Amino acid sequence: MVHLLEEMEAYANENHIPIMLPDGIDFLTDYIKNNKVTKILEIGTAIGYSAIKMALVDPRIHVVSIERDPERYQIAVENVHKAHLEQRIELIHKDAFDVVLEDTYDLIFIDAAKAQYIKFFEQYKQYLEKDGVIVSDNLNFHGYTHQKERIESKNLRQLVQKLNKYITFLHENKEFHTEFYEVGDGIGISRRIS
Repeated sequence: MVHLLEEMEAYANENHIPIMLPDGIDFLTDYIKNNKVTKILEIGTAIGYSAIKMALVDPRIHVVSIERDPERYQIAVENVHKAHLEQRIELIHKDAFDVVLEDTYDLIFIDAAKAQYIKFFEQYKQYLEKDGVIVSDNLNFHGYTHQKERIESKNLRQLVQKLNKYITFLHENKEFHTEFYEVGDGIGISRRIS
């Protein structure tokens, strides 16, 4: 399994596919273990790296992961097969905005199109268990959300503005309380206020 994960890390690096940074994925898997999370929904599979890492925390964990890109989805299917986790990782090839689910989850992990984070949060919060959490990755976005003056590209500037808008949305949200962690590329954990 270690070999497969190393292969996936190398593939992601060579092909510029974003996967979680090592301290970010370690933080997330520790959270899953310490909070006895068993039902996970991931928005943004990419090549299946984080889905596999999360599923490996405990044999009772079941992950549903959504990916719209056909090539990445197919690679994720192959990686999940190589990891022998087909029974515990369900991959959905669809745009996340078109997915309707019947289940609820202990943890919803948002790691997809950064410009759409508010929409993902609003659409998927209905699938959260009563005491569940929504985890958002890439909130620092390589340090750009803290250092806007470094940005020269207009597209990148707009993306960072949307991420900053999402961070403000989390801070001001009356329904959820969010803790922010400076690990990986910046992680937020949002819990419904009871």
